[in-house]
Amino acid sequence: MSRMTEKAENPATPPRRRAPAMDPDQRRAMIVAAALPLVVEYGASVTTAKIARAAGIGEGTIFRVFEDKNALLAACMAEAVRPDDTVAHLESIALDQPLADRLAEAADVVRGHMARIGAIAGALAAAGRLERMAPKPGKDGRLPDREASLVRPRAALAALFEPDRDRLRLAPERLADAFQLTLMSAGRLGAPDPLTTEEVVDLFLHGALTAPEEAR
Repeated sequence: MSRMTEKAENPATPPRRRAPAMDPDQRRAMIVAAALPLVVEYGASVTTAKIARAAGIGEGTIFRVFEDKNALLAACMAEAVRPDDTVAHLESIALDQPLADRLAEAADVVRGHMARIGAIAGALAAAGRLERMAPKPGKDGRLPDREASLVRPRAALAALFEPDRDRLRLAPERLADAFQLTLMSAGRLGAPDPLTTEEVVDLFLHGALTAPEEAR
């Protein structure tokens, strides 16, 4: 069989179609996802060329969705603070396990989220960029973005206390607030000997004393 006959009987495979183009929001999310680990590694000195290579795009594509590099770095900080993944992990914790196990799993999730925020914030602060990107406090002195990022995780934590409501000293909502603050304090940057997750949960549930002091 000649090559021409074979080609006629076996027509060439039609050219592969291109994947649908991303909309600007999808493109932004993809670029930020590629930039986050680079910001942690290189800080604000990371180049847009390096980010573009990590994202598999041309450098000019970055500036079609971000005004400049500062806007990209600010988007990285905003993404690090977003609680979506943290909330999803908290809501997936099985409620049929003991309360201590639920809280230990939750503590690891929350502390991981705080570590990611700290890594990005630390990298930007080292270059003097964090202050310029930080939101301004409201009239009550609170940072609106920070407060909003705590509300949904707090609600997810409250749900973890709910199965034991009948034996709790306080309402699940109040305990969730206290537990969240405990985790934030225990995970502060620069602590020489930070508490382990097990120590945090044990102290929260049982206090500092090994046993009640005997009446005198």
